[in-house]
Amino acid sequence: MERTLVLVKPDGVERRLVGEILSRFERRGLRLVGMKLVHPDRALAERHYAVHAGKPFYGELVNFITGGPVVAIALEAEDAVRLVRTMMGALRPSEALPGTIRGDYTTDVQRNLVHGSDSADNAATELALWFRPDELLP
Repeated sequence: MERTLVLVKPDGVERRLVGEILSRFERRGLRLVGMKLVHPDRALAERHYAVHAGKPFYGELVNFITGGPVVAIALEAEDAVRLVRTMMGALRPSEALPGTIRGDYTTDVQRNLVHGSDSADNAATELALWFRPDELLP
């Protein structure tokens, strides 16, 4: 089994889509192993987006994710990372297919509702940033 991180970003929380997003993953068969509401501080956001440090959009990412509450979700399944990313859909709204989370609910590349880990290694790193070990089910 593989674990991955999903963040419902401030726009998803504001639009009251947390339940809809989580239910899609659960209906697909992913197991919820951790979840919490967090208002990330700048330090957490900078660690989370460290891979993008120095890029022109880095500041916008950090400002956006710290702009409101985020729901951090830990999910588990066979090939969880790939499955979650497929269900999220493409980052650009014009490329996000109907039936995906972004394809059904976004129109802006910046306000794209969700983050999902892009590899098993990054998932482990990100889960450790957002959850203590005792906050996750065995």
